Amino acid sequence: MTAPVLYDVQGPRGRRRVLISSIVGGLALLGLLALAARRLAANGQFDYDKYKPFFTEPQLYRRLQDGLENTLHAAVYAMVLAAVLGVLLAFGRLSRQPLIRVPVVAVIEFFRGVPLLLLIFALFLAFPLVVHRPLPALWALVLALTLYNGAVIAEIVRAGVQSIPKGQTEAAYAIGLSRGQTLRMVLLPQAVRVMLPALISQLVVLLKDTSLGFVIGFSELLRTGGQLVQVLRNPLQLYLAVALIYIVINSLLSGLAGYLEGRQRHTSGQTPVAPTQVEAGMGTL
Repeated sequence: MTAPVLYDVQGPRGRRRVLISSIVGGLALLGLLALAARRLAANGQFDYDKYKPFFTEPQLYRRLQDGLENTLHAAVYAMVLAAVLGVLLAFGRLSRQPLIRVPVVAVIEFFRGVPLLLLIFALFLAFPLVVHRPLPALWALVLALTLYNGAVIAEIVRAGVQSIPKGQTEAAYAIGLSRGQTLRMVLLPQAVRVMLPALISQLVVLLKDTSLGFVIGFSELLRTGGQLVQVLRNPLQLYLAVALIYIVINSLLSGLAGYLEGRQRHTSGQTPVAPTQVEAGMGTL
């Protein structure tokens, strides 16, 4: 028996058209790149003076390192707090008590719907008016990232928990576990493997969103790059260096997500049977 074919195999004429289209598209892309390089060269963007600070100014790297450290501090704080808040909100949304579920749903939808930039401004400007104490720029950014991403993570966790087969919940109830115990001990550990790639993708988004801290004067990586541009007068080169730093960090996080997802697929066929499943099965013997 032959395997089913999901698409028609292209014939010689179709393959030739695909090859010609690929060559034409590649040549057009090369032409655009050559035109861009020519315009940049005409504007002096390839002159040595534009790149000289990267070789002669050690202070440049110290400033970029300070900006990167501030970015990572804000990102790590927000990641931890958003993960905790997201799990708590997800449990509240999964509650069967309307007095708990309805307010939690309102909180999640509110913070998912409010623009992150508006949250940053509100916390940085309005918070001191309420408590009569200034809020540092770092914590204004961290709290805004926590509230926004915590609401998003809550939806990821909820979807992950609800993707677990209902037999797991029924087996947990059969051995006397409560609703909260079932969520904590049975459903959430299994859902983590399912939602891990989505969680890490959201953390990548969180890391990039730390760049919005420049609007309240937080010296993260992007704002530090902007300050250096005003001194060195090479915006293209400096912003390209900043972009490369973001790309490297996000690539590492994406690689971690791929590695964990690969391990999950590799071990999915060797996962031991959960105790709830064993005990539920014993009850049917």
